[in-house]
Amino acid sequence: MSQSISDLEQDIEQTRARLDRTIDRIQDRLSPASIVDEMLGTVRQSPASGVYDGALAAVRRNPVPVMLIVAGVGWLLHRVSEDARRRRHLQATVEGAEAVPVMSTPAARVYDPDRPTGHPAADAVAGGREAGARI
Repeated sequence: MSQSISDLEQDIEQTRARLDRTIDRIQDRLSPASIVDEMLGTVRQSPASGVYDGALAAVRRNPVPVMLIVAGVGWLLHRVSEDARRRRHLQATVEGAEAVPVMSTPAARVYDPDRPTGHPAADAVAGGREAGARI
């Protein structure tokens, strides 16, 4: 019985060691440096490797303009995504809004709960109360 337990423990240790080696190999392949090296190797083996080498040399000679171009493209993409998000939000708001009855005035008004009502009679009554309270 003790023979089988020690055999099982040894087998478990060997399995753990193999698993550790496998995990280490996977981590090495998924590191950013390894991924970039693999991509560069793939590009250099392609027929367009001369174009790639020329572009890489131009980037190395002019890093500031390249960074400005990358920042501009990034900003453009950000603005486009923000505009799309705003349009989706506006569309959802319009679709989800309840119908507001049209008033009998010539121009249709939209109810805004954050905006003062603008009723002169109500304002005069409220103003009179405040004036009376000050006396």
